[in-house]
Amino acid sequence: MKTLAILLLALSAGACATGGPEGGVASYDALKQAQQDCAARGGTMRLKPEGDPQSIQAYACERK
Repeated sequence: MKTLAILLLALSAGACATGGPEGGVASYDALKQAQQDCAARGGTMRLKPEGDPQSIQAYACERK
């Protein structure tokens, strides 16, 4: 029973870590797609203050 609980906990933690395209990594392609989506809404992508430039969640679409 303890092993099953640990396995379920590990699987749920792994699912949370993915967080978007390519596991949340701010690759060239991911940033390009995010910028295009943001531009279509009239904004521009910017790195959040103190954000990790390697994480896609560290970027925000801001109005121009």
